[in-house]
Amino acid sequence: MKDVAKEAGVGLGTVSRVLNNNGPVKQSTRLKVEQAIERLKYRPNEVARNFKMQQSRSVALIVPTIWHPFFSKFAYHVEQKLSENGYKMILCNSRNDVNKEINYISMLEKNKIDGLIAITYSYDLDQYISSHLPIVSIDRHFTEDVTYVTSDNEAGGKMAAEELIRRDCRTVAYLGSVSDIKNESMNRRPGFEAEAERRKVFHHTLELEEPVDDIRVNVEKFLEENPEVDGIFAMNDKWARIIIAVLKERGMRIPEDVQVIGYDGITASKEESLTFSTIKQPVPGMAEKATEAILAIINGHPVEGKMVLPVEFHDGTTTK
Repeated sequence: MKDVAKEAGVGLGTVSRVLNNNGPVKQSTRLKVEQAIERLKYRPNEVARNFKMQQSRSVALIVPTIWHPFFSKFAYHVEQKLSENGYKMILCNSRNDVNKEINYISMLEKNKIDGLIAITYSYDLDQYISSHLPIVSIDRHFTEDVTYVTSDNEAGGKMAAEELIRRDCRTVAYLGSVSDIKNESMNRRPGFEAEAERRKVFHHTLELEEPVDDIRVNVEKFLEENPEVDGIFAMNDKWARIIIAVLKERGMRIPEDVQVIGYDGITASKEESLTFSTIKQPVPGMAEKATEAILAIINGHPVEGKMVLPVEFHDGTTTK
């Protein structure tokens, strides 16, 4: 079916609807699919015997871990949006296990699920991903032309630099890590550095290769070597919390002595408040866009290849 879809220049869902005659397909598109079937001499014997005459009405969501507030909140909103559209969500808590992720892609290929939304940082997954499969990626780029949804990471880095400078920080710094896997979060540092340079403010960078064994130790060493830093942009809120804790241990006051800005803006529960400044990702909006995109792909409708949502600055309260 993937070969037929490629030959006809249509999505996998369109081929499925033609084979099963169970959905709207333009006559011209149907003709292209039928001609592709003939050219490839494709005979859907298994389809004739076993193919489900209806969609499973289910979409799988792959997340690295449900314990991370960003992933759990994203999953919550995806499930809510799918439910509104009559679909079920199947959750894969992958823990970056590429074999678990491949199993879900296999389920997709075998039509056991209708679509897949993936947040994954596993290596060697590119070879299993096809643009002809109904897949939407979050943040990550694949070698295939797969639709992805992200926040405006570069603008977020720029925004963090602007806010630190506006608060009279004289020496700013970016602290974080970097992965070999290309993803949109890597644009936070360039956005931050470009704005600092534009404003002619001296800046430092600590960017460690993932996986990082001990973030705290590296933060402590950086602060010892750069005591003049009075404004820090952390790559995410996890880093920001560690930086704040280390600064307090060193007798520094936040924000009086050192300003700290994170990235994500996610709390562990609805009742919890953000107690430090951060760049907030629009998680409900990202989930909505991803869900709308996967349903459009499943139903053979065109979608944008890249969807970038705006971020906003959250001015946190002083932590004690």
